[in-house]
Amino acid sequence: MKRPVAAALLLAFAGVSATAETAVEDGFEGALTACEEWVLNPASWADGAAPIIETVGLGDKMFLVPQVDEAALPPPPLRVANHYWRINSTPTSGFILVVSDQLPICHITGGGSEDLQPAVEAVLGSQTFSARWEAVETLENTGMVTSSYKLVEDGRFMITISRASQPGERTDRVQVLATAQYALGAE
Repeated sequence: MKRPVAAALLLAFAGVSATAETAVEDGFEGALTACEEWVLNPASWADGAAPIIETVGLGDKMFLVPQVDEAALPPPPLRVANHYWRINSTPTSGFILVVSDQLPICHITGGGSEDLQPAVEAVLGSQTFSARWEAVETLENTGMVTSSYKLVEDGRFMITISRASQPGERTDRVQVLATAQYALGAE
């Protein structure tokens, strides 16, 4: 009798872990979608937050906040007319999306108590991501992987995504960092 109970508990905990990883994948995918939507379709936010929230599909897990910590801000030259979005993937992990209403940029940071690396890798390895983004370059250095991608539909929109190279390596600090920019006037 004790073995079936133990097996059931293991399955229950495995389900919680899988659910958290799926929620983190949804959060990262949502941050990427919001980034693309913000930069490529300004009409989605020109009249308020509701249309972009609906497009992203995360419901009340995505919301505007008045400010974010320094670690979540983009590089200083991109700190112009910024708006800050929080995406709560789980109660203790998620993403911050920083956008600008004057510059065609977005900046994503992710962290929390869950290990985000497996979920981020799952999103980057998905057919959905590769249908939208084409890999340009990947570099690995001191436990971090940095990959650059260009949007398939418009190569002027590029994103650089840095994350841990292995699971469990960065749960004590920012675990994923992504910055996207649209090159105005470039061909």
